[in-house]
Amino acid sequence: MKWRDISLDARKYILYHTIISPLLITWYMLPAYMLLTGYSILEVGLFFTVINILSVPLTYLIGKLFDRIAIRHGLVLIDALDGVENIFYGLSYSFLSPLMISLGLLVSRISRIFYPLYQVAEKLLYPKDKFEEVYSWHMRLPLLSQALGFIILGYIFGVLYSKPIHYSLGFIVIGSSSIFTITYLVKCLPRLDVRERISDAFSFKFDKEFKAILALEALDILALYLAPSIVLINYMMIVLKMSFFQVMLVVALSTLASLPATILSEHIDPRHRFEAISLYFVLMMLWALIMFLIPNFYAILLANILAEFGNTLSLPFYRSWLFSKVPSNKASSILAGVSSFERLFTYLDTMVILETVKTIIVL
Repeated sequence: MKWRDISLDARKYILYHTIISPLLITWYMLPAYMLLTGYSILEVGLFFTVINILSVPLTYLIGKLFDRIAIRHGLVLIDALDGVENIFYGLSYSFLSPLMISLGLLVSRISRIFYPLYQVAEKLLYPKDKFEEVYSWHMRLPLLSQALGFIILGYIFGVLYSKPIHYSLGFIVIGSSSIFTITYLVKCLPRLDVRERISDAFSFKFDKEFKAILALEALDILALYLAPSIVLINYMMIVLKMSFFQVMLVVALSTLASLPATILSEHIDPRHRFEAISLYFVLMMLWALIMFLIPNFYAILLANILAEFGNTLSLPFYRSWLFSKVPSNKASSILAGVSSFERLFTYLDTMVILETVKTIIVL
């Protein structure tokens, strides 16, 4: 599918994600910043775990609320909260560090409660019969933007300005940029109100196929969150003595290497969606094996390239499968319920990580 064949509203939504993708570097900056300022990996993990527990029941309740409220309002709220979150992190360098970081993480988890609304917007804006083809563009442009942005910002914060105060200023600048992204949302995106969702209404069934989707969610979380970004950063920066720039090179180059998967996914018949999803799990097993056996930069890069390629290839098919089971008029609450399920497993995974870390510390 060519870019011009995509509807205008869908293109605007894809461009929005292209704009904000480089700003996601703060997800990596925060653990690095905390480790640089003296927090241990155990303390960082505990910060994230405690705040994450609080968000589990709220996610479904917020999703239920947005079955009746314009989705764009939720997207604006996400950007506003993300801005406040990053400003709290920036203030932590010189003012009540534990409190500011805790407040930032709390705002972060409140913001992420609304993240299922992104999936609702995708379901409403992308045509059902061409979803995989449009979604390949949804991944291609933001991934390219993210990779280039991560390399540039990674070099800035990993080589040129690598002290904690520089991270602090970076958080404040990135947080302030929410003003521009909110303006874009208000000016360029449709409201995605309740009446725009009724035409695709149908009965939701918690059948065997939807249970299979939840099982895949659980497997995916078990694969990913046993080694989250916190652990990757600690492993590369603290254990292997690498720089933040090298961490971001791994993330950015694996993202760039996954771009061909966005093109390949357009040429795979949707009837073969399950083969594509299965390939992702095979590549994740290879990722885990390489990360365990070979502790050097190039092995870590190869492992992450394999994992990212599999994720990028399979995600359009997984999303279209999930969305085919969810009626638009109930999309917010059902997708938020799936997100709550994910968060519960994420919490359990994180507890396993912390117990492992404590065991290693004792030994």
